[in-house]
Amino acid sequence: MALLYLLSEIAQAEGVALCAATVDHGLRPDSADEAAGVASVCASLGVSHDVLVWTGWNGAGNLQDQARRARYGLLTDWAARRGVSAIALGHTADDQAETLLMRLGRAAGVTGLAGMAARRNQDGIEVLRPMLSITRARLRAYLSNGGKSWVEDPSNHDERFDRIRARNALDGLGPLGITPESLSRVAENLARARDALDRYAQVSARDVAMVKDGDVVIDRDGFARLPDEIRRRIVVAIVRWIAGGDYPPRQTALDQALAALQAGTAGTLGGCLLIPDGDRTWFCRELNAVKREICRPGAVWDARWVLSGPDQRGVEIRALGDDGIRQLPDWRVQGKPRGVLLASPSGWRGSELVCAPQAGFANGWLAAPHPQMPEFYASILSH
Repeated sequence: MALLYLLSEIAQAEGVALCAATVDHGLRPDSADEAAGVASVCASLGVSHDVLVWTGWNGAGNLQDQARRARYGLLTDWAARRGVSAIALGHTADDQAETLLMRLGRAAGVTGLAGMAARRNQDGIEVLRPMLSITRARLRAYLSNGGKSWVEDPSNHDERFDRIRARNALDGLGPLGITPESLSRVAENLARARDALDRYAQVSARDVAMVKDGDVVIDRDGFARLPDEIRRRIVVAIVRWIAGGDYPPRQTALDQALAALQAGTAGTLGGCLLIPDGDRTWFCRELNAVKREICRPGAVWDARWVLSGPDQRGVEIRALGDDGIRQLPDWRVQGKPRGVLLASPSGWRGSELVCAPQAGFANGWLAAPHPQMPEFYASILSH
């Protein structure tokens, strides 16, 4: 609510179009009334408002994590529909400090301890957090002094959630100088260190990694000469670029993949295969991760590829697989290991292979990267 009031003042003064959305998770009896209350305030401010309802939780899994994922998905979809280029979120210095404490408990590295980014791109929408240096106490004072209303979420006192336990722990750390403000500054310092490491990783990746039809080929000798932290960052960037995902691979799995890479042996990581090929190792999509992916031409396959071509009647896009490779006697001409080709996108009409552009059988078809898919080296710097 503080963010809404503040941005309303700024937007009016600067002549910026502003609209608002409330995500109703439907998890509390009062949530619909609270969303209606926000709508009423927005109407008084001349700000258009939409309620986005989440109905996706089945009672299983981590509720807060699933709600967070749903919230971002609903908001970015809403922004795209409305033609909104940027979303501002109300995270505060307290939120940043709590995030830092929780990640300390998980032995996070530099990237994790850098906390929430003040600015990042998600699904083509700029996500902004303009209040990360402002405490909740200051915002409450701003609201109270202006006679402005807000609602306290009762789940903010539920100690079943890690964030609430971190919040309560933080209350007792003040005498040591550990405050939301100081931890927020620590996160800023670590964010600068993370950005420097990412820049080094990007420069190094250009030297040791080559992109080939959406796969990444590593020169193992050059890779071995890099510092351990930079090797880790490059591998994480490769896996997230090829396989997607909100989170990096688990540390144990990452260590195993790095050991396989160093030894020149095969491995798997986060939906990717590591395939040795002479003094190089290919990172490609794992067939098991995409064998059920099916779409029509022109749609997005595996969140990465769009295939288009002539005579699309009855054609569906799916992985090449063993059945497809058997219909390509000359696949070796491409100079790629067989495992690299298996998960590549191809067009099928029933059991007949119509095209496999990345396996040398274009047949008039084109496999183009999804427009929102970043260039690999640029993706290393995105958070």
